Amino acid sequence: MKNCYFRPPNKKFMLEICAIASGSNGNCYYIGNNEDAILVDAGISGKQIINRMTEMDLDPLKIKAVFITHEHGDHMRGARGVNKKLHVPIYLTAKTYNGAYKNMRPDSPRFFTPNEIIEVGDFTIHPVLKKHDASEPCSFRVQYKNKNVGVFTDIGEACDNVKNHIEKCDGLFLESNYDEKMLWEGRYPHFLKERVASELGHLSNDQTFDLLEKHTNGNLQCVFLSHISKDNNMHEKAMKRMESLNERFEVKLTSRFEATEVYKLQ
Repeated sequence: MKNCYFRPPNKKFMLEICAIASGSNGNCYYIGNNEDAILVDAGISGKQIINRMTEMDLDPLKIKAVFITHEHGDHMRGARGVNKKLHVPIYLTAKTYNGAYKNMRPDSPRFFTPNEIIEVGDFTIHPVLKKHDASEPCSFRVQYKNKNVGVFTDIGEACDNVKNHIEKCDGLFLESNYDEKMLWEGRYPHFLKERVASELGHLSNDQTFDLLEKHTNGNLQCVFLSHISKDNNMHEKAMKRMESLNERFEVKLTSRFEATEVYKLQ
């Protein structure tokens, strides 16, 4: 197959990370080295993923695997398309596969258990069980040599397992889903507000700040605030809440409409 996505050689870097999409309409996160890459989640179509990657000068043919966090459509609806377009394996738990709509289930899935360490090329992937209203939700810490990148979204409450893995990260996609005041004064019905704020829902700006303040190491270079609600949060509010952390590491935003900048971890 001709590499129509060929990308000229770039300056040497340890890892490149990019939020291809982040929000309730779709999530997809890229982690790559000079040779290979993986995706965490495929919540937008395979075509959109490829288009957004090429717009950011990322080569889709470097993708060697996709890891699915849980069965909700905004994390999994594009898995079949990516599988067919790029011919790459889709990793997920059996419970996640069985909990998904049939039209989202990838052909020939590769199942893992949450305590299993997975090797893909030179990447070591650590699944991390978390609290969310799904069948068997997992976040992931991706290790390459001495660098670690975490993708931690859709977490109602950070358990010790999540905290321990976040502490190891050099780069981080961390949910900052809602502002407390906006949620409780907003238009959502009460049962939905309670679900969002529950231990099986999402992280608030305050919870995210607490995690970053107390459970990150001195090696963290950058955190991308992710899965920001369009109804219950504002980018400005999320960034304002993290303002005092900027002296320790870079804090950046993700978007539901386009890929973010490609950040190089050295």
